[in-house]
Amino acid sequence: MYTPTERDDYFQRTIDMLNVLPMVEGVVQLGSGVTGYKDEFSDIDLMIATSSEDEVIGAKDHIQQFYKGLKPVIIKEKQFSKNIYLLIVILENSLEFNVSILPRNSLSVRSPLWKVVLDKTGLVSEKMGKEDRAFSNKPLKYATFEDPVFEFIYCFIRLEKELKRDNFVYALKMLESMRDYTLIVQAINEDKKLHQFKAYASLNSDFLEKYLSTYPKDITCDSLVESASLLKEMFIHTVMQSSIYTLNDSLLELLKPKNTV
Repeated sequence: MYTPTERDDYFQRTIDMLNVLPMVEGVVQLGSGVTGYKDEFSDIDLMIATSSEDEVIGAKDHIQQFYKGLKPVIIKEKQFSKNIYLLIVILENSLEFNVSILPRNSLSVRSPLWKVVLDKTGLVSEKMGKEDRAFSNKPLKYATFEDPVFEFIYCFIRLEKELKRDNFVYALKMLESMRDYTLIVQAINEDKKLHQFKAYASLNSDFLEKYLSTYPKDITCDSLVESASLLKEMFIHTVMQSSIYTLNDSLLELLKPKNTV
């Protein structure tokens, strides 16, 4: 495991390297590191901006070479669009970097946890300020592209069908998906950041206690039915607290007990 001093050293070495790359215009730090890392397990999350789209691949290749010099366990490269890349770098001491490389005009704000740590022209700060104002003015800052209410009910219906087939593995998968949609609604209720959200311990303690109580005690049909029923009631209550989502009569009808399992 790495120490805070080691993490700070790797962070500064990264910024120093980026500062001398001519195609890098600026760097934005993201996540808990902006206000103080949560603990010794926290990652280093960076957005690296180039001046133009044509410079992204060159910057990405230079950055990858730098991290190779740190002798990582692995460097995983992902591409999200033509000009947006992500490098996931895991070092031998388990320190993880999540580094996105993109043109300045593609910079965006998805949470308040951001800070410009390098800006050679002032344009990165200007762009992030504009995006932050747009983010702050959103009525629903952490929207999900899915409809969690419909998806929860659809999973509930499929779970019931698979239990009739004694297909416990698939039923468990549906149960876990139902949990995910319950967490989404609760996170939105609490105005939590959804993008890569994992700070579940920060959710309301009463909610978490009830949520954990819905896990099945055994892998049997009766136990899974009971677990699904508890989770269903919890989900209905969670949606009732929402100012965004609702359950109409048609959807509630689909959640009524069928007494056929």
